[in-house]
Amino acid sequence: MNFFNTYNNSTNSAGFILLGFPCSREIQILLFILFFIIYILTLLGNSSIICAVFWDQHLHNPMYILLANFSFLEIWYVTSTVPNMLVNFLSRTKTISFSGCFLQFYFFFSLGTTECFFLAVMAYDRYLAICQPLHYPTIMTRHLCTCLVVNCWVFGFLWFLVPIIFISQLSFCGSKVIDHFLCDPGPLLALTCTRAPLIEFTWTILSSLLLFIPFTYIMGTYALVLRAVLRVPSAVGRNKAFSTCGSHLAVVSLFYGSVMVMYVKPTSSHEAGTQKTVTLFYSVVTPFLNPLIYSLRNKKMKDALKKFLYAKN
Repeated sequence: MNFFNTYNNSTNSAGFILLGFPCSREIQILLFILFFIIYILTLLGNSSIICAVFWDQHLHNPMYILLANFSFLEIWYVTSTVPNMLVNFLSRTKTISFSGCFLQFYFFFSLGTTECFFLAVMAYDRYLAICQPLHYPTIMTRHLCTCLVVNCWVFGFLWFLVPIIFISQLSFCGSKVIDHFLCDPGPLLALTCTRAPLIEFTWTILSSLLLFIPFTYIMGTYALVLRAVLRVPSAVGRNKAFSTCGSHLAVVSLFYGSVMVMYVKPTSSHEAGTQKTVTLFYSVVTPFLNPLIYSLRNKKMKDALKKFLYAKN
């Protein structure tokens, strides 16, 4: 079975039309400029965190190594959608090939899945650091940290592999217009020649498991962290613990809050406007805000970024 190049009929070879954000040509150009700036700032922000972590010896510990890997993930996550969106703003045909659509589909959801796993691993790291500080160096070793990072990537790219393969084998009829700015399962399944309730149900189950299991784990972990922090007698110690955990919780809230709106219900049940708005938030806005959240709320990260920037000037 060929993964992304199996064309079920001659119409599939024509690809799809990504409608994007229908508006006047002038507004399209303004949107292009806006999202181009956001994209560049996202790349710069996340790249700065990666460089600061690897440049500053004080940040060579699991917490910041995970953060650097997370920033690397965010770079590719936003790159899976925004460049094509920018081309779409300037294009008059707004077409995307069948293979290009499913490649975007696969990488976007694989990277998003990897992000869910990374957020859970980062919560586990904070739990160990705060609730078991004496055992932290012996538990969270460099070897374990590396294994966790590798597993996040491997399971992230395997989670939706089979459903995406099956969706790519379906026949697509009609106008081939996807009322979205990316290839999403809801609009794609709506274009199939026949309904695929089993695939849609499977996708919903996998999405729900992916979201609720890590999210429940993160919330349970932070409940234990909160209990441990409240027992700290020093106000300075409590503030330091809240500072390191607050950044991660803010990112978790932004990401999971928006994603759960989309994928805990059947994928074809949302209106196009809701799909675009919510998807735009967790796929573009959240990766843009993450570097700001981590750098502004973390004193070590702010100091490392200052040293790195001053050293380059």
